[in-house]
Amino acid sequence: MITQKITPCLWVETKDAKAVADYYLSIFKDGKLKEHRKYQNPPEAGGENFETATIEINGIEFNILAAGPFFKFNESVSFVINCKDQAEVDYYWDALTANGGQESACGWCKDKYGLSWQVVPVAYFDLINSDDPIVREKAIRNTFKQKKLVLSELK
Repeated sequence: MITQKITPCLWVETKDAKAVADYYLSIFKDGKLKEHRKYQNPPEAGGENFETATIEINGIEFNILAAGPFFKFNESVSFVINCKDQAEVDYYWDALTANGGQESACGWCKDKYGLSWQVVPVAYFDLINSDDPIVREKAIRNTFKQKKLVLSELK
């Protein structure tokens, strides 16, 4: 059953959609697996097996297409995680960069599947959009010095 108008589809290089779903659901605790299916392509389409899964995280559905290494993620598509505080930033950062994930700059990282995330404390936006140019410039300048955003160092 389709429940939202637009659903992001994440094509992953593996052929195990359930493992990918389990990975994201282990990080986003409020998520749930809505569907998992296995398919066999007909011989004229190459005959390769593939799997799909649908997960829901924070009320947003994501489709996972596990059909092998035909396409790779790149930074042109990413997701922002708006975190209530530094502890939540630390949690998501550590979870996403573990087991093959990669840190980048300015709050950006990649998970072990290569999907890009920006992990941001919501107070960050108040700082970089402040009416006070000193607050705004310090926050922006210090953003470029960090990998994981540390709110206390941006103020």
